[in-house]
Amino acid sequence: MKKVENWTETYQRLTAAARNRNLKPAELETHALAAYLTGRDEESHLILEKVHQAYLDQNQIERAARCAFWLGLIHLNTGQRARGSGWMARGERLLNDLPPGVYAESGLFLVPKALGALYGGQAEKAQQLFEEASAIGERFSDPDLITLARLGLGQSMIMQGKVFQGGRLFDEIMVTIETEDVSPIATGIVYCAVIETCRKVWDLARARDWTSALTRWCEARPDIIPFRGQCLVRRAEIIQLHGEWEKAREEIRDACILLTRPPGEPAAGEAYYHQAELLRLLGDFTGAEASYREASKWGRNPQPGMALLRLTQGEHDLAEIALRNALQEAKDPLRQAELLPALVDVTLARKKTKEADEVCEQLIAIIDQFEIPYLEAVSAQCRGSVLLAEGKGQPALEYLQQAMKIWDSLQLPYEAALTRAMKGLAYRVLNDHDHADMELAAAQWVLEQLGARPDLERINQWSKQKKTKQTHGLTLRELQVLQLLATGKTNKRIAGELFISERTVDRHVSNIFNKLGASSRAEATALALKNRILDSTS
Repeated sequence: MKKVENWTETYQRLTAAARNRNLKPAELETHALAAYLTGRDEESHLILEKVHQAYLDQNQIERAARCAFWLGLIHLNTGQRARGSGWMARGERLLNDLPPGVYAESGLFLVPKALGALYGGQAEKAQQLFEEASAIGERFSDPDLITLARLGLGQSMIMQGKVFQGGRLFDEIMVTIETEDVSPIATGIVYCAVIETCRKVWDLARARDWTSALTRWCEARPDIIPFRGQCLVRRAEIIQLHGEWEKAREEIRDACILLTRPPGEPAAGEAYYHQAELLRLLGDFTGAEASYREASKWGRNPQPGMALLRLTQGEHDLAEIALRNALQEAKDPLRQAELLPALVDVTLARKKTKEADEVCEQLIAIIDQFEIPYLEAVSAQCRGSVLLAEGKGQPALEYLQQAMKIWDSLQLPYEAALTRAMKGLAYRVLNDHDHADMELAAAQWVLEQLGARPDLERINQWSKQKKTKQTHGLTLRELQVLQLLATGKTNKRIAGELFISERTVDRHVSNIFNKLGASSRAEATALALKNRILDSTS
């Protein structure tokens, strides 16, 4: 295992040493790194600039260029594009002045070029550049270059629809950063980029695993400041998806505070957006709108969340205009896939069923490019909602059941509750009122547990019956544990899937046994099925 350094002690030691003597360039590099990792950004930049000049004075041009690369990358990652691009240009110029040949540093400077191609929609060109950078890294046994290049390769593959191949490459990278001598800055960049990419393609299981790994990495280095805010954002999102909204709200609030400390980080936009989403779902519309505006201020487009807020407020025209404008700007098909389901909801609210069907077709065309279960569930739910609006109960029910199976497998209670509510309406169209009442009651119970007040009020209006699901006093989290327990999963596996500790699972299992009067996992499963706490198809 790699040794974990105490970066606060390192910073203090080198700061004291610098008062008594001139530090060597290698010591200055460590000093700059320690300053950066402990949150002293401007000081770290000044020290690294001094290192750059020291290497130039010693005619170690490659080392000076490497310093320029890291200065450029750090500035770019914090949103300072002009300074970042300036340092990148300086580093490239230094390498161009060297005698002809290939240097490890030349591979580093391929990384920003490849990223430019990737973000510009040229994934194939980006892949070629990342492959070239990776080959240079292998030639010079440069761990940072190899890791950053393979990260980019995985991202390029995923953007071309090769989600499985890209994900496998990410898994290999995790082993590398956990076992090899990759710098802390490169490691932090990889963690955040992989989680962001997995979340972008709704690879929730892998995003959860990488978020857990990032959490462990940060906890083992409590004095490291960068990357901690991104860690909180992604943790909060995973926790929210699995139904612990209040805990997610606390973590996202901490992330907003941490990421906006001067000079602030671009990831603050993502933090404020997720805070806004939680507040919208909880019914705090004033707080949600303020957070969406903060997200926009930090560079995060507030759609589709803001449009869904307007929809809830009855501002259907504003919602549709905003979504269509956002779609006009969106070139990335995955970004379009994020916006289109909201447009289906808005067009259906405006009784524009034909247009909603056309939007569904656009969504399906995108989803066909990627094998992503989450998107397949979204597509099935959208199709089911359009068919339901057309009064076609049976085909709507079939699509909604497809979505339910995926939501259950992904352990996403909020999405599952909304689908169950729509299933209830589909049963009503088919005059099956018993099933309709049961599905609506089940949805109401979950939404009440989550605190999703606006959705609960809407579904209460749909339902004439006020009975709640018979759960024998089980909480939503205990129900999730019971569902996984019934499939034969161990407590350790359940903990991983629900993003909680194994000790917490032990406590939930004990509570389940007590509430059901069971003495074993098999008996608890049998009692849950007998009393219809779980569906027999779960």
